[in-house]
Order: sequence, then C-alpha cells, then structure tokens
Amino acid sequence: MNGNLTALTVTRLREPGMYADGGGLFLQVSKGGGRSWVYRYMIAGRSREVGLGSAATITLAEARNHRDDARRLRDQGIDPIEQRKHEKAKAHLDAAKAMTFREAASAYIDAQKAAWRNAKHRTQWTSSLETYAYPIFGKVSVQSIDTTLVLKALEPIWAVKPETASRVRGRVEAILDWAKVRGFREGENPARWRGHLAMILPPRSKVRKVVHHASLPYKEIGAFMADLRARDHLGKGTRIRYFDRRTERGSSWCAMVGD
Repeated sequence: MNGNLTALTVTRLREPGMYADGGGLFLQVSKGGGRSWVYRYMIAGRSREVGLGSAATITLAEARNHRDDARRLRDQGIDPIEQRKHEKAKAHLDAAKAMTFREAASAYIDAQKAAWRNAKHRTQWTSSLETYAYPIFGKVSVQSIDTTLVLKALEPIWAVKPETASRVRGRVEAILDWAKVRGFREGENPARWRGHLAMILPPRSKVRKVVHHASLPYKEIGAFMADLRARDHLGKGTRIRYFDRRTERGSSWCAMVGD
C-alpha cells in the first residue's frame, strides 16, 4: 500500500500533477509549486477526496498515518469529510459554551434581580462571590469547575465563618444549576450539599461558633477597673490599659491586661 514515494522524492518533485503513494494517498503539486497531501476514496458509491495538509509541514510518514485514520472512518461507513465538518462545528460550539464562572454569575444575578425585593441582595451576592469564589475559579469555565475547586473556596472559611460559607456554597450551586439549564455545563453540581458536600464538610449546625462577650457599660467601668487591679493573680508588673471603643451603636470601654 505504501512505497511509491520516498521522503527524498517528495522534496524533489516540481512538475505539477498528482503523485500516488498508495492506498489512496496522493502528493499534489500545484502550478505555483505548492505541495499538499490528498486522500482519495469511495463511499456510498461516490468518489471523494480530502486534504491532509501541506507537505511543507506534514511528512510522508505523517501523511500516511492521516490517510490510515481516514480509511478507518470510511471502513466504518463514516465519511471523513463529514466527520471533519462535525468536529469543526463542535469545536466552535464548545468555544461558544466556554463561559467563565464570573460571567455566569453576572448573568444569573441579572436574571434574578427583578425577583429580588431587596436591592441589597445583588450587592451581597456580588460581594461574597468577589471575596471567596472569584479568586479561586472566577476565570474558570463553568464546565471545568469541580469539587476540588469548590472546596478550595469553602474550606478556609467553613469553620470560622460558617454562615457566610454556607451562603457562598448555595450561591455557587445556584449559578452552576443555571449554567447547566442554559447549556453551558454538563454533569453533576459540585456545590450540591445533599449527598455530596455533606459527605465532606461538617453541617453548619455542628460548626463551633465564636461567642463574643458583651461590652461593659460606661457607668460600670470604674468598679470593674478597681476590681481588676485588686485581683491577687495580677503581679505588680502587670499593666492594665483601657480605651474607649466607639461604634455606630455608641461607646463601650475595653481593657487589655499585659506585662
């Protein structure tokens, strides 16, 4: 099937024409001196030919391999030309589907804002995603987001900010569900809780919450400081510093004990 051409003769042929190698493979030399590979075949009673690339970049051995790939398709009843068209169309479609998570999130928020009564929802969604999700997979296509990426965003805050982490997880899940319905993603949702992340992360109700002590009213600061100085366990070298902490809700006194 092979052998009519050699690597050397391929470089030396200059006369325009079709030079057969065997098995339907031809070297085509144009009038302008250009050389390219062509595979000729019969399928469904039709004579067809498909280009296999330029001889300047594809060697004789590579052209034979391409010819063999095309022959295998033909033997399966698949027209190599139609298969190539299908693959190109799929590549264009895949490129069109390559929506990033950030783009999907923006589209989802825009679609939902009419149903959100509170204008703060959009700000809260955007802020939480910008802080915890976008730095990890904001530029990643929604199709490529997996459990590993979702956990990379959630695990650092799951124990220290359980309520925030839970909201971020739910928002990521909703956005990926939207992307799937719109045809930008296939497969399971890696941010799903039930039967998935619930097997990896502890439930929010079990995560220890930080409880802060209530601030001391201003009128009680004098008695508190006197009692603090009188404590036996505080050595003579212990320094007590206190300051007025002012917030939007008013003022409160804080004390720091140190050496």
